[in-house]
Amino acid sequence: MATESSEFSSSEYIKHHLSNLVFGRHPEKGWGFAHSAEDVELMGHWSIHIDSIGWAIGLGLLFIGIFWFVARKATAGVPGGLQNAVEMIVEFIETTVKDMFPYRNPMVAPLALTVFVWVFLMNLMDLVPVDFLPTLFGWMGADYMKVVPTTNVNVTLGMAAWIFILIVYYSIKRKGVGGFVGELAFHPFPKVLAPVNLVLEGVTLIAKPVSLGLRLLGNLYAGEMVFILIALMYTGGIVFIIFGGVLQWAWAVFHVLIIVLQALIFSVLSVVYLAQAHQIPDEEH
Repeated sequence: MATESSEFSSSEYIKHHLSNLVFGRHPEKGWGFAHSAEDVELMGHWSIHIDSIGWAIGLGLLFIGIFWFVARKATAGVPGGLQNAVEMIVEFIETTVKDMFPYRNPMVAPLALTVFVWVFLMNLMDLVPVDFLPTLFGWMGADYMKVVPTTNVNVTLGMAAWIFILIVYYSIKRKGVGGFVGELAFHPFPKVLAPVNLVLEGVTLIAKPVSLGLRLLGNLYAGEMVFILIALMYTGGIVFIIFGGVLQWAWAVFHVLIIVLQALIFSVLSVVYLAQAHQIPDEEH
């Protein structure tokens, strides 16, 4: 860690590790990768964060590959360690969904499992030493490499947006357009205050995906920032190196809890919001 951080000032080091590998169309240079913050700004909103997208897709494929492999090799006898771990995760999510989603929808449990494992794997990248992958990809010509997709607001709000689409879809499917609009316009105040209700309920509806995405982003971004700040200590003397090593170990152990907890929260809240979308007022279960 000390090698790379010693090449930058502290502020440059932090900025470098929080910058994405961006691909887009530069008005003067044409299509290509951004080599500075100025390049990113000139490329505008149509630029692509190659690292976040690449790691997110790669970890998603890893999730599919592991679960497919376990399903193919599953045995009725004494399961191996990997099969046992996968079965524990599946059973935990299945039990959680049954407790929180009292409706019949075969899509919800697989969705909750996918969200939990995928977010967990993306969060897990936060435990990779902050200089390792950026340095490795730097040798291959990449100026930047941000390896934790969930520290990118586009990723977290993108996932939350799809949950929001499902919320609206199932709300309309279960209650009809009139029922969905009525739920927004006629509660909690009387119908004569429909405009007020629409504002209040509309804000509440929009706040669900926004809070879902920003909560995940905030926790993982803060965790990554702490790791980066600890890495800066390796540029000091032996006392700072030893102290930084202890801090890094302690923070990594604590951060394991954050990684799992934030994946679980994202998954559970998605199920809760979908349960609310399925709920019909005065319906008995």
